[in-house]
Amino acid sequence: MTGLVIRLAPHERVLLNGAVIENGDRRTSLSIRTPNANVLRLRDAIHPEQANTPVKRTCYLAQLVLAGDSTAEDIRTPMLRAIEQLSQVFSDGDSRKILQRATENVLTRDYYQALKALRLLLPREARMFAAARP
Repeated sequence: MTGLVIRLAPHERVLLNGAVIENGDRRTSLSIRTPNANVLRLRDAIHPEQANTPVKRTCYLAQLVLAGDSTAEDIRTPMLRAIEQLSQVFSDGDSRKILQRATENVLTRDYYQALKALRLLLPREARMFAAARP
């Protein structure tokens, strides 16, 4: 089986090319065969009011493309700028690799993979904010 396979829990919702799809009463798998389809699990989505940190705001930009609320062309420059700003803070080697991967994904218009990479920085960002609190 080629393409993206999504396993859904009962009543789980996913956004697929701007359309909300809700699973029924049983677990199921969907095989997305269309290349470059925009897919976002709604349980993983960051809501606008939750985009209150630099990493979350950058993830939210990617979500706008996946949800069909913005075009890749409109988001590309702001997202690359946001990733560059994150690279000023996340200076360790592993984080740099993640940011490089996210940059490459944005440049190739693969916003799903960019979001996936950036989400890896969320726990690190949370630790940084926790350490900065008195």
